[in-house]
Formats: sequence, C-alpha cells, structure tokens
Amino acid sequence: MKITQLDQPDYTVDADVLEPYSAERCVFGRHRYDETASFFGRSMHPVALSRARDKEAGFGQVGAAMSSASWTAAEHFRGAYGLERLGEAGRMLVDMGRYEVTDRAEMGAQVKEAARLYGAGKTGICELDRRWVYSANRAGGAVYVPETLTYAIVMAMPMDPSAIGETPAYGASVATGAGYSRMAVAASSVAQFIRNLGYEAMAMGNDTALSIPLAVNAGLGEMGRNGMLITPEYGSCTRLCKVFTDLPLAPDRPISMGVQDVCRTCKRCAEACEVGAISKATEPSFDAACLSTMRGVRKWAVDSDSCYTFWMDNGVDCSTCIAVCPFTPEEG
Repeated sequence: MKITQLDQPDYTVDADVLEPYSAERCVFGRHRYDETASFFGRSMHPVALSRARDKEAGFGQVGAAMSSASWTAAEHFRGAYGLERLGEAGRMLVDMGRYEVTDRAEMGAQVKEAARLYGAGKTGICELDRRWVYSANRAGGAVYVPETLTYAIVMAMPMDPSAIGETPAYGASVATGAGYSRMAVAASSVAQFIRNLGYEAMAMGNDTALSIPLAVNAGLGEMGRNGMLITPEYGSCTRLCKVFTDLPLAPDRPISMGVQDVCRTCKRCAEACEVGAISKATEPSFDAACLSTMRGVRKWAVDSDSCYTFWMDNGVDCSTCIAVCPFTPEEG
C-alpha cells in the first residue's frame, strides 16, 4: 500500500449545497421523532430476547451479557465528554501557570504519546474545520464550541477484527461496545492532560462534530464506500473520538492510500450488505441515499435508514461492511 501525504484532504465539497449538519437528522436522532421512519420508536430488545430464548447460535444470553458489559465505560462515564475539568488530578500543576509551548511539533508528539498510553491506536491532528461541527445535537439543542478552540485531535480506537467477523451476532457488538468504552477513556484522559497544562480541551465521541471528515483532515485515512473511515493500519475496523483544544499544535497532513480506486471496483461491502444499504455505483456522487445523508459532499452515500432498520430486525447492531472490507486486517 502506497501512502502519499497531501496538501488538502481528498474529498470534494459543493459549497453552494453544504450546510451545517444537525445531529437530529441522523438515524439515532430521528429514532425519537420521525414517525415516517421504519425504525421510529423501535427497540432491538424484543428481537434480542426472542433469539436468546430460541438459543440461536451467536445470540444467546452469554453473548448478550458480554455485549451489554462492553458499553459500561461509554454509558456510565458521564463526565467523559465535554469542556469541564474532571476532579482535582493535576490541579497543582495547573496552578503553576500555563505551560509554554516552544515547539508545536514536539507538543503534538507528546499529545500523540499520551493518547497511545491512554488506549488510542493512532492519533492525528488538524486545524478545526467548523464546517463539520453539528448545528444541533440529536435532541435539537444547541452545540457550543468556544471560538478559542482551533485544533482537533482525532484518535482511532482499533476493534478486534476476529470479533467483528462474527457479525451480525454478539461478538461484533462486543468489539463495537469495547471500542466506544475505550473512546471515553482516551478522549477524557487526553483532554485532562491538556487541561493540566493550562489549556482548554473539549472531549467528544460521536457528539459535537462529524468524526470522519476531521479524521481525514488529520491524516488518519480516507472515507470508503461503506461510509466509514479506512485507515492504513486498521481498515475501517476502528472507532473515532476527538478533542478540540487551544493548545498550540503542528497539524498533520491528510493522506491518500488509494481507497477510492479500490472501492470503485471492489464493492464487497455493497454485495455483502443484507439490506442493500451501500451503493453499488462505480463513482461517488452528490446524490443522497436517505433523509440522514449530509448534502454537499461527494461520496458513496449509505442508506442509513435501511441499515438501522436491519439492526432492529436483527436484535443487535451489524458490522458486515467492516468485516468484508479488504482493508480490514485478518487478525488483531
């Protein structure tokens, strides 16, 4: 695989069409209010219980218990994401005054090393492009990002590819939940590290801003046909979190690794998707696949309505498009 550094991210935006994206429009937001959606108000639990009682392979009680447990840190660490300092750890260092950054590249290297120690597989840095900040959250509330925060630190959490290969059963769901829990730990820890140096830091998972374009900007990879970030190291077998900050940092350059060239002819994810949610078109376009599609970005749009409805019918989330992707490593 040849990796080339670029001066600009390798995606095309129609500035006349692009507008701030409200998280209300994603399927998780529409689940609450869009009565026309096939998944409106539905839950995966009734199907999950039925399949467990029938003792279907991959859908038993042990798998369900393991899947639920994998989300523990993500669901119960409520302070993980946001602007606020967490506890008093490092307070005396903050009281010493703001750390003077004399070398932005070296500071960036320190941030990446901290992220690695806190559980991130790979970290990239970019200037914050506010086109990708949500205009509203899933409940329609305001999203506030201080103007002083000018950098985005994006972290990739690798998932276990062998577990993802068990999709659409519980093994893959465990890998996903564990990824989200590691997101909460890594993002909150990196943010606290930065606060301990006397700077502002805002940690987030899927909230606040779109992760994939920021990850592309930060040089972590490219967007694939399956609508996910594809990295050189983990393919799309990864989850993303980020931290916005005013800590002076040297941005990374975006990369090209030939993803779109492969996706044009591969189409494995589109052929494997049980509900045809992934486009089989040869070329990406500005066409929308459903109400949740963000307009104004050239890509292979995913029909997230069909995808999310399958989750409800399946009783657990699905990762087939990740498992079959040729960029996904065969083992961890």
